This record gives sequence, C-alpha cells and structure tokens, in this order.
Amino acid sequence: MSEKKLFPLSDDDRQIATTAPARTTPLAISGEAFDGPSGDQFGLQQNAGMIGDNQRLNPVAPNVHVVSTHGGFIGSNGERLAVSAHTGSAELHRLIAGACDQLVTDGFLPIASYCSDNCDGRTQGTLGGFDSLPSRNDAYRAMIGQCRSLPQRRGVLGVATCDKGLPATMMMLAAAGKQLNLPGIVVLGGVALPPSIDESNRAVWEAAGVSPEDAGKSQSLGSRIALGQVTVDQASLIGCAACATVGGGCQFFGTAATAQVIAEALGMALPHTALAPSGQAIWADSGRRAAEALKAMIEAGISMQDILTQDAVHNAMVIHAMSGGSTNLLLHVPAVCRKAGLEIPTVEQWNNVNRDVPRILSVLPNGPRNHVTVRAFLAGGVPEMMLHARALGLLKLDAMTVSGARLGDVLEEWEKSDRREYVRETLREQDGVDPDEVIMAPQKAKSMGLEATVIIHRGNLAPEGALVKSSVMDPELFDANGVFKTVRNARVFTGIQACMQAIRSGTIDQNDAIILIGLGPMVGMPEIANVTNALKDIPGLEHVVVITDARFSGHNKGASFGHVTPEALKGGPIGKVLDGDKIQVYVNRPDLEASIDLVIHHDGEWSVERGSQALQGRQSRKDLMIDPRCPEEVIQFGLSTGSAWEGCVADTAALARLMGYGPILPEALRSRHLS
Repeated sequence: MSEKKLFPLSDDDRQIATTAPARTTPLAISGEAFDGPSGDQFGLQQNAGMIGDNQRLNPVAPNVHVVSTHGGFIGSNGERLAVSAHTGSAELHRLIAGACDQLVTDGFLPIASYCSDNCDGRTQGTLGGFDSLPSRNDAYRAMIGQCRSLPQRRGVLGVATCDKGLPATMMMLAAAGKQLNLPGIVVLGGVALPPSIDESNRAVWEAAGVSPEDAGKSQSLGSRIALGQVTVDQASLIGCAACATVGGGCQFFGTAATAQVIAEALGMALPHTALAPSGQAIWADSGRRAAEALKAMIEAGISMQDILTQDAVHNAMVIHAMSGGSTNLLLHVPAVCRKAGLEIPTVEQWNNVNRDVPRILSVLPNGPRNHVTVRAFLAGGVPEMMLHARALGLLKLDAMTVSGARLGDVLEEWEKSDRREYVRETLREQDGVDPDEVIMAPQKAKSMGLEATVIIHRGNLAPEGALVKSSVMDPELFDANGVFKTVRNARVFTGIQACMQAIRSGTIDQNDAIILIGLGPMVGMPEIANVTNALKDIPGLEHVVVITDARFSGHNKGASFGHVTPEALKGGPIGKVLDGDKIQVYVNRPDLEASIDLVIHHDGEWSVERGSQALQGRQSRKDLMIDPRCPEEVIQFGLSTGSAWEGCVADTAALARLMGYGPILPEALRSRHLS
C-alpha cells in the first residue's frame, strides 16, 4: 500500500489552526455562581463553547434535558445518510427539533442526548434476540445517568416510540421524578402507515399475484417460502412495501403501539398523541406542544411524582384491558412502577381488571376486524376509549396529567373538541370506516364477540403464573360456552432455531404442544414472534399450542402461553417436560380462567394430580442449560434481575443478600422499591 493512500494530505488539510480567538462576552452570572460545585461552573463554560456565536442560545439559561431514542443520521442538507435500527426512531429528529425550538423560545437551554434502541423484529431468530429485553434496562441506566449528570436541569423531555426505548424512557422519567423531583413529559413517535394499492402501482401488484402485507405478517415470509406458499420474487415485493412510510412504530397493535397508549393513559404524554401518523403535521406539532407543557409544569412546580400515582397506574391497567394491549406491557408497567416507587400490580389485580373491563378496540392483530393502528388514532385514540371507560365508572378522574389538567377535565374538553370531530370524520371520508367500528361501545363490542385479551393463569407447569392472549385465538377453537380444552402431545425444544427448523421441515403436527424452554429472564427473555408468526400463517399449523418461558407478540391463532414462571433455567416445572408427555390446556374466556398442566391418564381420565406428582419426582432436563451463544452481559442481566411479574428490573436487594452485602444497603434499597 502506498504512502499516499495511508497518509493523505490535501491543500485543505494544510490549513491547521492551533488556537482560537478568546471570546469577549462575559457570562451573565453573579459571583454566587462561583460558590457552588465546580461542575456547575464547568458546565457553563461548556455551554458557552458549544454555543459559540449563536445569539439565540443563552449559555446561562435554565437547562432542560432532552433525551431521545433517535437513530440514523441526517446530513446538513437534509439527506438521510444512515438508517436507524427501525422506523420508530428514524424521524424523531423532527419532534426533537420542534421541542427544542420551543424551549429556546421560552427561555430555556435544551441539552440533548441520545440513546437509540434495539428492534425486536430485526433480532427475531438471531443472537441479538437475547439482548432485546436487557437493552431496555441498559437504555434506562444510560438515560437516568445522563439526567443525573446534568445537575442544573429543570425538567426532562423524552422522545421515543417503540418496544424497548419507550418503556426505558418512561422508567427514566419515573426515576427522575422520584429521585430528583423533576417535571417530565414524553413525546410519542407515532405509527407508520400501511401499504396500499392505487392506480400508480396496481399493475405491478396484480402481475405479481400477491397483495401488500403489514410489518407483522411479512415477518413469516421465510417460512412461507420454505413451504412453497410464496415465491422469492413475491416475497421480495412484499418485503419492500411492508414499511410504507419512513417513520413510526409498526402498523399492528403490538408492544410499540401499546406502550404509546399506556404512556398516554398514565398521563405522561399529551392527550391524543399516541398512534399519530408519523411525519404528518398532526404528529409533528406534538414536540412543540410538549415543550410548552413542560414549561408550564416547571413554573407550576408539578413533578413527575404528581403524575405517576397509583390512580394513574389503575387508569393505565384499565386502558390496557380496554384496548387489548400487548402482553409485554405486563413487564413494562411494573418496571415503571418500581422506578416511581409505586406498588406493583399483583397477578390478582391484573386479572380483576381484565375481568371488569370490556375490550372495545378492534385492531390488528386482535380483531375481530384487523384495523391498523392509525385508524385507532383517527377513531379517537386513548381519549375516546376513556370516554367509554368514564361512562362505566372505571377511571380515576382526579389523576393529574402532563397537560396540567385532571383527567376528568381532559375528557370533558376532548368530548366537545374540533379535533375529535375532525379525525373521526377523516376516518370516514378517507378509509370509509365508521370510527365506532374501531372503538366500539361496550355493548356493541360484546355483541361482536370481543372478549378480554389477557388471562393470567397457573397450573402445574406454571405455579407462579403465565399469560395467554385469548383474544387472538381462533374463535372456532372455543365451544358454545367459550371454553377451549384439549390434551396435546409435548414437543420440547430448548432453543428457537431447533423449533423453527421443525416448523419449516413439516415435522410439527396440529395436535402438538410446542414446549419452548430455557428462554426466560435468565437469558434475556427473548421474544418468539417468529415462531408464532410462522404457525399462524402456515395452513394446518395455526392451532398448534405454544408454551414458553419467553415472551411473545400475540401474532397467533392457537393458544400461546408465555411468561411461564418459574422459568425452566431456575428450576421451574416446565423444564421437566419430556417429549411425548400429555399437556392439558384449558382456556375459559368468559370466566377469564386458564391453566396448563402435565396430565397422566388414570382411571379413564386425565389426572392433573398425577401429573403434578410426576413432575415432583423428576429432575430438570439434562439438555437444559444456558444457550452457549448467550452473551455474558445478558447472563449478568439474568442473574441480577427480578421476576417477570416485577418487571425484570435489577433486584439490587436480592443480589446484595446473595453476595453477603445486604446489611450495608440503604433502607430504600432493602425495601426493593428503588433498586
């Protein structure tokens, strides 16, 4: 290699400066500013250096920390030079710009930091799947550390969209309120639009013989190619169109969409901002409005502690049930509670809410009509669902929101607002959809067959609990009383790859129960959407039962049980199941009851008691061990994290006791509220 290639030197390179002229405009501060910590003084010096000659920014103005999950890179001319890990973080710079511009106008100095997030979909079936849930905790740790490292900040504004980045941001805002008594607000990144066919592209799609698919269904293309259901050319066309717009979360009501809805229901985001169409004016304006709201909170002395209360958690649980939200939020809501110093909802409380609250949102993938998420926004979003909840007396209306108004006042204004009338009429005109067919009145929803979404159950395979998302199960599985009961043959897999290979090779039978184990919090609790998506979209396998200590997304038509506790790697009975065992599955939708049990045939019937006795006499499977590919950092997460029902956050107290350091912990940590 020549010297020229290794050590280039252009004419521009020769223009090197070794000093810069000293500025002559003194910082507008009093002598008292020099009495505080040296870090405060150094921060002012850094501010002045970064501002340079920008006359609009004031180096001594009150600071606001703006933290986001923005990813990708936009060049100085506005050209995209790098993409993000997912569309959810690709356009957040526009929301950040609107918020920062308003903060400067209002006399603040924004200090922006970034911690982009992983994508569950991108990591399905890969080594990165182990990192997905732990990355939430890592992002939280980075964000709250950044916040504490800016001691002069007066408030925190978070900007996030998706599965792990948004819960991490909510955890950070909760901790900033609890630890630092700071006001905070989150700006939501909205949703992507679905692909459609019009006159400009109709000929291409008709020639290909397929239709566009959303970003959920398209995840099973590999399995469908393997089984000859689509060609490579067809899959390539479907794949290029699945993400129809640059930014926003996926078009289905998965974890990203549910997290946005929960953030708004908790009062942490401005009303009617969850699920807004990314990139459009009604979405972009939320950054500026959030900055105005944060200024009002600062001036009024309203902290995030005033927003995140037990009443707010109750309201969020109600809306989770009413919307049929992702099961992953049963991990994230407890995590936010932990950081806010609030009581964590119990299994019984989740079950009671799901029993008392009707599901009224008809959306993909829950159905019965698979409307995309932007239609939920146009139908009125969270405020519209809350109007129905209010009529049923289900909400705590005195809960404070970041808008500065009580929830009851917010709903009164929403009910008569021009915005409500406009978005609902837009849905009618543009898509020909009645908004009351997307967000239904409870009686209508009941007549349409909408049942509660999540059932938390037990059984001898899950003595501490597990989840089943019964709303996405095929209605034909249930009898006239709404009961599904079956006994299946166990097919045990200790890894996702082996399970997917069995599915693609056609060796899974409709009467099997896939037992997918060794995938709990100890190894990061990866998501198995690639498994459930493949089963859902392969004829003949859509009713296969899945039982796992991992997470799942609700893209299934059969009975999928996740979050099984205790997990197999920590001695749970699910780790004792053998191939060929008989597994009894029971789901009662009207009564919200379910169980998964190993059963033994005795005296002409299947005996749960005999199955329990068999499990007690067994050891865990010999092939059950931590996947050798699992990264060391993820194993550290598994060793230090608490239960899935407590949010899978670091259990400092338990770890300290294990290491013999429990007595030296502060009392707050011993109580396990601020670990």
